[in-house]
Amino acid sequence: MSLKNTKIQEGLWGRIASCRPVSNRPLQAEQPRPGSADEIGPQLAMLPHKRSRSGMTLIELIVACTIMMLLTYMAVPMARNRVRRQKERELHLALDEIRRAIDRYKDEADKNSFGPIKVGTEGYPETLEILVEGVKIANQVDKKVKFLRRIPLDPMTNTRDWGKRSMQDDPKSTAWGGQNVFDVYTNSVDKARDGTPYSEW
Repeated sequence: MSLKNTKIQEGLWGRIASCRPVSNRPLQAEQPRPGSADEIGPQLAMLPHKRSRSGMTLIELIVACTIMMLLTYMAVPMARNRVRRQKERELHLALDEIRRAIDRYKDEADKNSFGPIKVGTEGYPETLEILVEGVKIANQVDKKVKFLRRIPLDPMTNTRDWGKRSMQDDPKSTAWGGQNVFDVYTNSVDKARDGTPYSEW
């Protein structure tokens, strides 16, 4: 072996000896740093997908409008019927109040509490206002009997102007003879749910 070859081998062995021992473990991929983009990306991919909704679709809007229209169509008749029933109840009460007052007046007149009965009145009041103003008691100074605090309001016409019938009038007449006030009725031309005119109540 030549001197030159010997020096080359010595140099190779020196380099091999100076190298760090190589581990038998398999190479591992470099772990991403905490908080880095490489680490956050896979975590976001694992989260459940949520669709963002910023408004209603056209179909949903049409369905919602249809439901609201149906509810409105159902609510309006119900509200009207409720108002109608309330007015009918108030009409019954008002008619009953006036008729009771007329009957009390008639009872007192038959007892001659107001003196002799005027011809044609048959003992009934001449007007509704008399029931409110009062009638003087016979043989008593400055003493009156009142039968109504005020004339009730007609809920159908929203006035205190009632139709009147005298004892001489036809029971279904709409023209007052003027002799007395035997009965009263509403001036409304409407009909009840059963078809009966309110003026015949």
